[in-house]
Amino acid sequence: MNKKSLFTVLLMLIVTFGFSQTKEELEAQKAEKQAAADALQGEADAIQAQIDALPGWKIGAFGTIGGSLSNFNNWYAQGTPNNSSGNIGFTVNGYANLLQDKFFWRNALTTNLNWVKLDDKDTDLDDDDFNPTTDVFNISSLYGRKLSEKWAVSGLTEYRTTLLDNFNDPGYLDVGVGATWTPIQDLIVVIHPLNYNFVFADNDAIFDSSLGAKIVADYTRQIGAIGFKSNLSMFQSYKSGDLSNWTWTNSFGYTLWKMIGVGFDFGLRSNKQEALNYALGRFDPMGTDPTPTFGNVDNDLQTYWTLGLSYKF
Repeated sequence: MNKKSLFTVLLMLIVTFGFSQTKEELEAQKAEKQAAADALQGEADAIQAQIDALPGWKIGAFGTIGGSLSNFNNWYAQGTPNNSSGNIGFTVNGYANLLQDKFFWRNALTTNLNWVKLDDKDTDLDDDDFNPTTDVFNISSLYGRKLSEKWAVSGLTEYRTTLLDNFNDPGYLDVGVGATWTPIQDLIVVIHPLNYNFVFADNDAIFDSSLGAKIVADYTRQIGAIGFKSNLSMFQSYKSGDLSNWTWTNSFGYTLWKMIGVGFDFGLRSNKQEALNYALGRFDPMGTDPTPTFGNVDNDLQTYWTLGLSYKF
């Protein structure tokens, strides 16, 4: 190796070593800045928690918007080559809470609405309108007088139904009294052994009101760019297990830019009265299947989910 080649190799090694040192230094600086940012974020979250704990009204809302539209002309590879289709849905989770030293008044609204259409342009017999699919509406009001920091004597009113299709058929109104437990700031657990479940429906032979116990668990929290809400509402009838029901809804939102982000909602429900009403609506009396009753109806788990853009109000 001549002197020129040796000098070139040495120069490359020096440049590589210098670059390596610069990269390590930059990564060390980044880690230091990130640690400082995390510490400041922790302090900000602690201050926000103190603000949230102050007496007074706390009002907020967040939601999810999802949708798609499409149009096909002469797309022969599919069964319906000429069609227009669409799917539009949104959810809204809102709250207005009054927190005082001796009492609280918590109000919440949850709604999830979705429409879908498939218009076959080659026929006039199909439905070319947007038709409702997901249809959830729930509003509740909880008042409590504090016995201690974690326990309170409380009264709850909760109403749930559908808005777009079969409004108040059925509709459920729970009115009850009991106790509310708040083990941590963002978790509310309602335990009401004395609760009356009013059921409104055209078919009185299936839907029946009854006395029972009501349990509600709600956890709502905002951590940085992530907001989520989980609500479980259960009614256990003292008259018959066939009249019991429960609904569990969940909403998640992640803010990507300013107030816009990604949202995901899903819900589960079990309601034997609704299952029987649906089965009787599809029952063929001329067929071989037995008439649906509470004893033989398949009370399948009801589910829904929505994924789309979210907006924090």
